[in-house]
Amino acid sequence: MTNSMLSVSQLNRYVKALLDENKLLTRLLVKGEISNLSDHYSSGHLYFSLKDAGASVRAVMFKSYAQQLRFRLRNGQTVIVSCSVSLYERDGTYQLYVYDLQPDGAGALALAFQQLKEKLAGEGLFAPEHKKPIPPLPQTVGVVTSASGAALQDILNILGRRYPLARVVLAPALVQGEGASDSLIAALCALNEQADCDVIILGRGGGSAEDLWAFNSEALARAIYNSAVPVISAVGHETDFTIADFVADLRAPTPSAAAELVSPDLSDLREELSGLQVRIEELLERRLARLSQQLELYRSHRALQSPVAVVARYEQRLQRNRCRLVSALDIRLREGEHRLQNGRSGLAAAGRAVLRTREQQLAGRARLLGSLSPLNVLARGYAIAFDQNEKTVTDSAAVQPGDRLHIRLARGELAVKVIEAAKEKSDEKTTDAGAGDATAG
Repeated sequence: MTNSMLSVSQLNRYVKALLDENKLLTRLLVKGEISNLSDHYSSGHLYFSLKDAGASVRAVMFKSYAQQLRFRLRNGQTVIVSCSVSLYERDGTYQLYVYDLQPDGAGALALAFQQLKEKLAGEGLFAPEHKKPIPPLPQTVGVVTSASGAALQDILNILGRRYPLARVVLAPALVQGEGASDSLIAALCALNEQADCDVIILGRGGGSAEDLWAFNSEALARAIYNSAVPVISAVGHETDFTIADFVADLRAPTPSAAAELVSPDLSDLREELSGLQVRIEELLERRLARLSQQLELYRSHRALQSPVAVVARYEQRLQRNRCRLVSALDIRLREGEHRLQNGRSGLAAAGRAVLRTREQQLAGRARLLGSLSPLNVLARGYAIAFDQNEKTVTDSAAVQPGDRLHIRLARGELAVKVIEAAKEKSDEKTTDAGAGDATAG
């Protein structure tokens, strides 16, 4: 049989057809280590080699399949690929056409989660110094979750029981499946822009890792980080962790726990307010008592500084005593008249005795008032000097030449101008009323 002559293109096309027709080579699982990885960003295709200790084979993963990867490929990773074998006609080399790829050991979701966590942590998105404080008494609580989910009802029930004063604003969103991540981001942005919220709860109830995967979105993590309103992440159960939990300002193990974290118990608030009221009343009472004492001391001090006030006080006291004496005498006289028929002479004597006693008391108090009155001092030839602020002048050092004073005498007053203020000397007596030379104004 004569050998047929083929062109290179025909040969490659024939070999490719043989490979494509082989059923064993259409659905293979091949394990190997990634090397020579080339990510063509313009086309979206992935090109790499798959190798083991003894050999390597080229592989390609086209864009439609590469977009479905949950994690990023790296050189050195050991993977298991689902693929078919065919020939690349142009180069005459056979290669693997990969339509699925899983990491060997850890699952794809777990690896993707770890890779994104390390990336965002390296950028500082989880740093404590970027966490915003949760307000202790929020007036408006925003909620991003499914409108039909049990998580929303748990949040509403707890807020209604513990803190009914809060206004709740719901931004409904998809919490799983295709488009869930974009829906969560849109709802979060809407609450930031429109609802005037004090805090936002972002979450859903429990589920599988695939169900919760929307909360592991890098775009959602950056939206939470950039939120002007504090965000509490409440995804799944206590053992579930998502990327949203790490970037949020606070993580709650469940949606119910998130509602408790933002809602102070109203009964606790009432008790705290009662305690504060008692403390305020006690502080006010002590403050008023101190002010009253200071006022009395001030009044006493002012009274001691003013001789006129002393005189006025004794004049008032003397007037009260006079009124009491007249009233007592009037009462006794009326009683005497009533008993006049039983002993006019005795009653008159008693009345005179009482009158003498009262007169003696009045005279004694008048003498006391006279001895204390500064007017008597003035009557003996002394004078009192007052400055323009009506304060008594007792020291020549307190005035300056040119100051105007008025001098109170026993009869009348003088307006004077200081010519010289002479200081008191131990061996000399001051002249001119002890205030230095002055001229009458």
